[in-house]
Amino acid sequence: MLIGAKKGSPLILGVGENEYILASDAAAIVEHTTQAIYLADNEMVTVGPDGFHTKTIGNVTVGKDLQQIEFSLEQIELGSFQHHMLKEIFEQPKSLITCMGGRIDRRNHGIRLGGIASYLRDLTRTRRLIMAACGTAFHAGLVGEFLFEQLARIPAETEYASEFRYRNPIIEDRTVVIAISQSGETLDTLAAVEEAKERGARVLGVVNVVGSSIARATDAGIYLHAGPEIGVASTKAFTAQVAVLTMLAIELGRRKHISSDEADRHIEELSQIPDKISTILTQSDQIKEIAAANINKDNWLFLGRGFNYPVALEGALKLKEISYIHAEGLPAAEMKHGPIALIADGMPAVFIATAGPQYDKIMGNIAEVRARGGKIIAIATEGDQNIAQHADHLITIPDAPEFLQPMLAVVPLQLLAYHAAVLRGQDVDKPRNLAKSVTVE
Repeated sequence: MLIGAKKGSPLILGVGENEYILASDAAAIVEHTTQAIYLADNEMVTVGPDGFHTKTIGNVTVGKDLQQIEFSLEQIELGSFQHHMLKEIFEQPKSLITCMGGRIDRRNHGIRLGGIASYLRDLTRTRRLIMAACGTAFHAGLVGEFLFEQLARIPAETEYASEFRYRNPIIEDRTVVIAISQSGETLDTLAAVEEAKERGARVLGVVNVVGSSIARATDAGIYLHAGPEIGVASTKAFTAQVAVLTMLAIELGRRKHISSDEADRHIEELSQIPDKISTILTQSDQIKEIAAANINKDNWLFLGRGFNYPVALEGALKLKEISYIHAEGLPAAEMKHGPIALIADGMPAVFIATAGPQYDKIMGNIAEVRARGGKIIAIATEGDQNIAQHADHLITIPDAPEFLQPMLAVVPLQLLAYHAAVLRGQDVDKPRNLAKSVTVE
């Protein structure tokens, strides 16, 4: 007899032909079977010659339905790529098409989000949105904060889930909490969900894994449909999370104050993002050369403004996670309130200097760093004739409205981190001390 019990960490039972497999992740069993049962906390399964039986720890029988694993073995194989992370970076055009597929409704000038359809009317009356997340998902939530306030005119804030659960958060009437997690198993985020529910908030989930703990614990949610993400450093999940939050913000804005014509323009621009990412990916070799020229530097700065400030945070995190180079992400204007003291000869400073209302301001920040000997790596908009003379290295991205730029600007930063790590001889897919799903405190 084989016995499995779940408490905290994920546990699934793979059901094959005359065989059963216990594992924590569907990716571990998809080679053998595409049928699985997902256990909830305080549930157990016993497997013997007569099959399997599910029950609670207290020995009460529980009926569980077999679920189809939503991805195939082919999706988790490397194919022609050297690492899963690089494969997943290059999968982003396809993953975003899948994420948005069936959700963009041009006929009715809106977005269809089936998982939360029955809650949309309540969401339009929301007084406050709180996004709870950790790591890369937290940065996606920060982008969401800008999106909801600008497009939907709803007050929004982003909380570290690990801190939310230990505070005494104020949950007022008509407060909605959105939990964001790739795996749907992040323990701190799951605990934040439970805390918010206890305080009377409506809680929604934005997760990638069907049947995950957060998906089950929330009132409703939106799946990313980004496909399996094997590399520990999240890439395609981030862009899918931002895409989902963008679609939700557009739809809430349309229901509140955005005209049908304006909504159509936003939707049309959003639908072009996958193709624009494809053009960015063609610069991978150029970005590798930029990484090679700077990997001997042990301290980097990543700087952005507005919607691109969270992207600066994400770029710094990616570099830290897999190359082990110390990096700090900041709002560009905050640099002169202390961190500018760090600038020394040749220190790489990555600026997201795309076209937008704060372009002139960030050009001023570039001048400040350049005057102090910093080396400028600029992410700029295609056709910018001005910035080349101010940057040591230039990477361009296609033009897009400011609120959509994070999904484009992050891609060069993912590639920069990837190439830096490979050139430094690091294990890109399995960085030291990190796990794909953080299921412990």
